[in-house]
Amino acid sequence: MRRKSSPALAGDGGQAKPGGGAGAKRRFGFVAFATPLHRARCATYPRRAGGGFELAGTILVIDEGTTSTRAMLFALDGHCLGSAQRELTQHYPAPGLVEHDAAEIWQRTLECAREMVERAGGAERVAAIGITNQRETIVFWDKTTGEPLAPAIVWQDRRTAELCAALKEQGHEAAVQAKTGLLLDPYFSASKIGWALANWPQLREAGHRLAVGTVESWLVWKLTGGRHVTDATNASRTALMAIGSGGWDDGLLALFGVPRAILPEIVDCAGRFGETRLFGAPIPICGLVGDQQAATIGQACLEPGDTKATYGTGAFVLTATGTALPSSRHRLLATVAWQLDGQRHYALEGSVFVAGSLIKWLRDDLGLLASAAESEAIARSVTDNGGVFLVPALSGLGAPWWRPDARAAISGLSFSAKRAHVIRAALEAQAHQTHDLKTAFAGDGCDWTRLRIDGGMAANDWLAQDLADMLGIEVERPAFVETTAIGAAMLAGVGAGLFATLAEAAALRGETQVFRPAMDSQKRQVRLDGWATAVKAVLDS
Repeated sequence: MRRKSSPALAGDGGQAKPGGGAGAKRRFGFVAFATPLHRARCATYPRRAGGGFELAGTILVIDEGTTSTRAMLFALDGHCLGSAQRELTQHYPAPGLVEHDAAEIWQRTLECAREMVERAGGAERVAAIGITNQRETIVFWDKTTGEPLAPAIVWQDRRTAELCAALKEQGHEAAVQAKTGLLLDPYFSASKIGWALANWPQLREAGHRLAVGTVESWLVWKLTGGRHVTDATNASRTALMAIGSGGWDDGLLALFGVPRAILPEIVDCAGRFGETRLFGAPIPICGLVGDQQAATIGQACLEPGDTKATYGTGAFVLTATGTALPSSRHRLLATVAWQLDGQRHYALEGSVFVAGSLIKWLRDDLGLLASAAESEAIARSVTDNGGVFLVPALSGLGAPWWRPDARAAISGLSFSAKRAHVIRAALEAQAHQTHDLKTAFAGDGCDWTRLRIDGGMAANDWLAQDLADMLGIEVERPAFVETTAIGAAMLAGVGAGLFATLAEAAALRGETQVFRPAMDSQKRQVRLDGWATAVKAVLDS
């Protein structure tokens, strides 16, 4: 049963004060804020003499992201008992190329998981493991040695832009969208796999030894010592799975030049997918899910129309559509939200490539911020954006534009513009991009009446209020914003038989806070008009 919501925050006067300080923690490459409830929910349980918690069981969640990997330990009531995190190195061998070292992903994930198993008091105290991961990123490894054969190609990578453009010119996009719910874009795994097979000879030379999979598939292989599976949510993001039937599609495999034999078996999101003995006693792996679908579940978006937005490295909005397969006329994506007992539940998705990574860029590369945490206070230090707009197309524009060739731009600069105006424009861009998505969703018959937000960036109170103001709807934020991990824990709990249904497991979500719109329509329209002009200039350049 869902806990009672906290009082709503109405207008500017009701906003919570900026947070940060000692409670700040790093997430997705920028700083997220740990709310008091977050801190209370992390490690308040008494330890037994042996060092573990006095619990009948715990759930270990592996949350493998783009810039870091983490393990979190949850009690069965949703309390976070602890977390461990390691940064990941992103490699940029050339403009537009983004790679990971899959061995580093595994080693650092293993370190985090081992730390949490020890915190639980041993493997026998862990009832199940749930895994959630960055989607579309693709790993290539040797089935015999279990070692990577090539760099992992990250979802942000744009090396196949020309290939995707050529396939569009040949008229393939309509068929791809009809089969997969996706568009022809470098974002998705299929073109990455095809490119790698054509350009990295060691993959062809590996022959039957070659295994390919998204990140959760790689982690399951390493944890179990050779189980090659992928869940339906991750498979649905490859552009190789027929979203209606739930299986690999021969026509798509042929189009992208991908042999079926190198791909994993597609399985449910909850069940028993093998066990790991790397931590002592065997622990079953009971939940697998892509990160955005995990956040959707963790936000209890279980009924058609429920909508969440996650603001992490990028921003991702999903609206649940139930068992009805959605279609879009406005360049949104159909995706599998979860699959249980072979039955798929779907969602309509809008994907924005740059959100929190924009703040990281302003901090690390431009030096405009000493820390990401100070962006909220700086945004509050000016009354408006001073006419400055920032279109954050640092890796192209995602939905609803899908322009991988677009480049970022800051417009409206004058001698009166200050650093604060640029930083405020960067935060405002999140609401502007989300408004573009809301318009597209409405055009597809899925308008939002309330938006549930999460992710590290969502802890920024100014940003949460700006979203409510620009969207003109209530914005709801859980006090514990790590809903991706909560969703993976919910699935693992269902898979292990600890909960009968996802609805029962939704009690893990906890308390929420509501931000209500307080901006007048004229002021909102002025900003939207300025944003539209800035985006048009980027698209036309």
